[in-house]
Amino acid sequence: MIRAAMDFEQIKVEVADNVLTITLDRPDRLNAWTEQMGLELRAAFDQADADDDVRAIIVTGAGRGFCAGADLGSGGNTFDARKREAVAGARRDNGGEFSLRIFECKKPVIAAINGPAVGVGATMTLPMDVRLAADDARMGFVFARRGIIPEACSSWFLPRVVGISRAMEWVATGRVFSAQEGLEGGLLRSLHPKEELLDAARALAQEIAENTAPVSVAIARQLMWRMLGAEHPMLAHRADSRGMVSRGQSADAVEGITAFLEKRPAHFPDRVSDGLPDVMPGWSAPGFE
Repeated sequence: MIRAAMDFEQIKVEVADNVLTITLDRPDRLNAWTEQMGLELRAAFDQADADDDVRAIIVTGAGRGFCAGADLGSGGNTFDARKREAVAGARRDNGGEFSLRIFECKKPVIAAINGPAVGVGATMTLPMDVRLAADDARMGFVFARRGIIPEACSSWFLPRVVGISRAMEWVATGRVFSAQEGLEGGLLRSLHPKEELLDAARALAQEIAENTAPVSVAIARQLMWRMLGAEHPMLAHRADSRGMVSRGQSADAVEGITAFLEKRPAHFPDRVSDGLPDVMPGWSAPGFE
């Protein structure tokens, strides 16, 4: 089960109606990113994947911002890996570790961007499946204006989400842009008045939770993301075929078809926590060197 909010210091978690809402909770710092926040987020996702009561995840921010990027309290040494190693033995980009955790998630993930989302506040949303935003939110991939580069695996995710031309424009200029521009560029699914944003995200999450088989959603999510890097559609055909053989024999398939014929809601019995069929044998993520 998901731990109580008191077990986390920089995020809040709440499960209601089979939807886990994770709230970045440093409102006095516009929810600026810290290594501790990254660790807590990854822990919350680990617990969500293991909890069959969680059918979808929403990530949002407390107060008037989503995430203002990395906390710059360390000044010019903020991004100096030598300083970080001395303190925590850190070599890897911790925003990237969170992006990779989202990539591996078995539950669909919705970003409810309630205010400014810049730097890692923008890149962390890229591996999330759907992004909704407040109509006055602003976003920016501002790294080049800080003398660093885009992180959190965004050089892989951003061009796949919005195309290479738009991605390079936003990254090369480093400018902060409006939610409307994000919508027009394909980064955002929809805009909402701030006071209606979470309700819109919850409605989408509950549509998933109430109508679909969780194992089928988990497999489909992994297929969709992994196939973005596939070199030929035959790989998708093979994986789809394995998935159809496995799911076609499942109790979920019997229930889904029976419920449709009987014109009633389906009650899918299979559980994600029992494991997923390996529809892509041999697939593995590269190791970190």
